Amino acid sequence: MSVTPTAPRYTRVAVILHWVIALLILGQLAGGLFFTNLSFATHAELRISLTQFHKAVGLTVLVLSIARLIWRLTHRPPALPVGMSRMEHMAAKATHILFYVLIIGIPLAGWLMVSAYKNPISYFGVFNWPKIPGFEGQNDFGEIMHEVHEYMAFAAIALIALHIGAALKHHFINKDNVLARMLPLVKARNKD
Repeated sequence: MSVTPTAPRYTRVAVILHWVIALLILGQLAGGLFFTNLSFATHAELRISLTQFHKAVGLTVLVLSIARLIWRLTHRPPALPVGMSRMEHMAAKATHILFYVLIIGIPLAGWLMVSAYKNPISYFGVFNWPKIPGFEGQNDFGEIMHEVHEYMAFAAIALIALHIGAALKHHFINKDNVLARMLPLVKARNKD
């Protein structure tokens, strides 16, 4: 399989969006696991505050993820190493597509969920984020979206573990430049 030569690294915008979104998502996953296990009986105020913060960060992730997808569709990524098998190429492509589905789908499901309930969606206390029209008052739909949001979050945890494992395999076992393409502090190797 021949690969058309491209830049050896992702663009600066792609790298910044990748790492900002990655850090926000890791925080969201950890925070979501934490605050959903807090008891309303003993930690109601903290749980409500963390939930509001989680919503605002989630909406930020949604906007940044859409921007990242637009950037990706308009800027060609670096080519994968020539030595990768067809199966590895397909796995890499499928993983990236699934990441986009999740980084947009998880916050979108959350937005749909909170749009079904009566409380306003506060964006860091600065303004109320608009609800998606047509869902307010549909609590059953909100509960379904809550489940979708949660299952997608667990899928993201699994995909992140796979992604990190693959990046480390490329760097330490394959000794190629896959990790260096997205990690600014890693120098590219001469071989690829």
